[in-house]
Amino acid sequence: MAEDAPRLRPGASVEVRVPASSANLGPGFDSVGCALGVWDTCRATVTEEPGLVVVVSGEGEGVVPLDASHLVHRAMQVAWGELGVPPPAGLRLDCTNAVPHGRGMGSSATAIVTGVVAAQALHEVSRGAAGDGVDLAFTNTLAARLEGHPDNSSASVFGGVTLSWSDDDLASTTTVRLEVHPDVVPVVLAPDAQLSTAKARSVLPQQVRLSDAAANAGRAALLAHALARAPEHLLAATREWLHQEARRPSYAASMALVDALRADGHAAVVSGAGPSVLVLAVGDRAADVAGHAGAGWRVVTPGIPEHGATVRVLSGA
Repeated sequence: MAEDAPRLRPGASVEVRVPASSANLGPGFDSVGCALGVWDTCRATVTEEPGLVVVVSGEGEGVVPLDASHLVHRAMQVAWGELGVPPPAGLRLDCTNAVPHGRGMGSSATAIVTGVVAAQALHEVSRGAAGDGVDLAFTNTLAARLEGHPDNSSASVFGGVTLSWSDDDLASTTTVRLEVHPDVVPVVLAPDAQLSTAKARSVLPQQVRLSDAAANAGRAALLAHALARAPEHLLAATREWLHQEARRPSYAASMALVDALRADGHAAVVSGAGPSVLVLAVGDRAADVAGHAGAGWRVVTPGIPEHGATVRVLSGA
């Protein structure tokens, strides 16, 4: 830790907004993400009084921990360690969450990105800088390392549809934005049921057949083209061989909905680790998607935000 690192001063306060995301989009396993216009907001304030106060409203209220194990707080601690900044003695987090938990919409990545951005912004404010000039490349790499893969977190950092890759130990993550045709409309069908990412990943095979890997690579390449230039190919471009079938028993209702939507010509996939379903609808056909959702499914048309995480300084040192 740097000896001359400025202390985080009581009174410094920032507000961070981070969008939800959908990962994979079919064949882009652990590499492609799409930001969704559903937002978590967190106000982080350095306090005079020692100790940690966490207040959560909205999604996760009464469920997520309100102590030092809260994911936003954990991410802040890691970020301050990376920056060589001593953590403050007193901290208050007021979190207003709209991103559903355990639904495959990137709630954990959203929390991690929130923490990394808030940690940087409080550091900047405390040293007299504007506070809104966070390092998105640093945020992207650290969030991917904490999440274990870069798809969700990169979309939450940058917005839009992202393609990301990391070196073997996630020490560095690089992201590019993919162009999206204006006729592409994401529709999310979110069930009442939840599924943990850990459980969903535990059933994945450690090896895949060469023919399946080759087929998946071809569709992943087509996905980038279909999103940008040829949305009529999205149904073919969202076919995949790596994860959805292996997870079918874990979210049978989601896969039944995916099957029905695809049979009707919609580019439907499981959103991230599920159990939500993402449809990359084209033009007017977005209105047809809701007709496939039965009781217990919520239909959201969130749009794709052009920007990701943002920070607003509420008060300085």
